[in-house]
Order: sequence, then structure tokens, then C-alpha cells
Amino acid sequence: MLLKMTAGLSGPELNLAPGDEHEFDDAEAERLIEAGFAFKAEENAPVTTPARKNGKPNVVSAEGDTGSE
Repeated sequence: MLLKMTAGLSGPELNLAPGDEHEFDDAEAERLIEAGFAFKAEENAPVTTPARKNGKPNVVSAEGDTGSE
């Protein structure tokens, strides 16, 4: 069963962050859903990208932070 994580989950074989999707066997999937760690992912759901924030981009100068001169 394909799940979308609501909490982080890591172990020796996987490392999942909130929002990650992963395939689990049915028994493990039900356990994670009941614990509130995941919910069923819609397999045909469109992929959405986060909206860009308006304003100045967060840019780091290639010259470093030498202060004003």
C-alpha cells in the first residue's frame, strides 16, 4: 500500500521525511495509519510544487560577508 508520511521514519533500510511516499505491506501500512504516522497516498494524484514567495530571493554573495566598506 502506498502511504504518504506525516512524520519522519528511519531505520537500517529506509529514511523517510514528512511528505515522502513509500510502499509498505498492508499490515505495516495499517499500523502506521492507526498510529497517525501516515495516510494512504492517492496513486494518481497530480504532483504539486510549492508556490514561490514574493519578495527578494535569499542570495549569498560570492564575495563573502566582509561588511560595508
